[in-house]
Amino acid sequence: MMTSETRIPLPAGATLHPLVLPADAARMRAYADARNRCLTETTGRDDDHLDADGVRTLLASDADMRRRAWSVELDGRMVGVAHLNVALDGDGTTAEWHVSLYREVQGRGIGSAAAAHIDELARADGVRELQTWAEQPAGDAEMLPAPTGFGGVPHDRVARFLLASGHSLEQVYRISEYTWTPGSVDRLTALRADAEAHSADYRVVGWMLPTPPRYVPGYAWMKSRMSTDAPSAGLDTPEEVWDAGRVARHDRRWADMGFDLQVTAAEHLATGELCAFNELGRRGPADSVTLQNDTLVLSAHRGHRLGLLVKTAGMLNWRDRFPLSDRIITYNAEENRPMLSINETIGFEAIAYEGAWKKDLR
Repeated sequence: MMTSETRIPLPAGATLHPLVLPADAARMRAYADARNRCLTETTGRDDDHLDADGVRTLLASDADMRRRAWSVELDGRMVGVAHLNVALDGDGTTAEWHVSLYREVQGRGIGSAAAAHIDELARADGVRELQTWAEQPAGDAEMLPAPTGFGGVPHDRVARFLLASGHSLEQVYRISEYTWTPGSVDRLTALRADAEAHSADYRVVGWMLPTPPRYVPGYAWMKSRMSTDAPSAGLDTPEEVWDAGRVARHDRRWADMGFDLQVTAAEHLATGELCAFNELGRRGPADSVTLQNDTLVLSAHRGHRLGLLVKTAGMLNWRDRFPLSDRIITYNAEENRPMLSINETIGFEAIAYEGAWKKDLR
């Protein structure tokens, strides 16, 4: 349950309103509509749209994350949304935040004031590092390079806003898309066979959520390694602790947002250890986009083409289940060359980039 707060006045007559769950149906629909419009105006896509029920689940706090959300209103009309998610792993000092406004009200100081309010609340919660991810459309602006040496983002209005508010660019993510074609199945089958030839000590296993009990311990361990083994540049990423309870919360959360989620894993034949996995999910109409979520190969098992194995096996199984979903979207850090190389081999193509930014509140 989110705590209530006084409505916060912002410049240009706007106000920041806390969204207290459970909110009534009309308010949730308005919030979801505003969120979705902001996403479309920023990215030109509807891949991450959610309906009111999905947004309600997305914003609900649980044992792993304390979530707060606000609507931005102007003259009684919702013109944006904001959120603050405090990770409860470790010492609870890392949080992710975002403010999104309709294009028509940008440039009036509303976003800066909302961000300052969120800063105050984060400090009061004991947060020491704020993080945000921002997709920025390509343009004519000079590029701002990532300190990792891999990729950059336009030094545009979004970058200027984040820099002025005390953030630094830490990492750039590539957003890639795969489009199914008449030859896709044959190509993926050949790539899977090649991966299998290099991974004779492993076999492919898979399931649709909820996770079967026999796979819960291995899946929990692999999910926990996403916070330690995936490239995170200069971001303070707390190590996540996963157990059976967290797996159950994870599975229920995806289901409550209306997603079908498939997990494809590689199992080590000698030990029975799950050592690589890939997730694919979709919701809504049969032809809606597929989202490729986490993919990881445990460090002790790298060098056997397990990443290629679980990705190709998962995509082929997914195609059988959801033949009308013709696109897959995935996100990867630009310095994660092993995973990007797999994606490029499969046929994913870059369609956009987003920056990962942080602000030190100490």
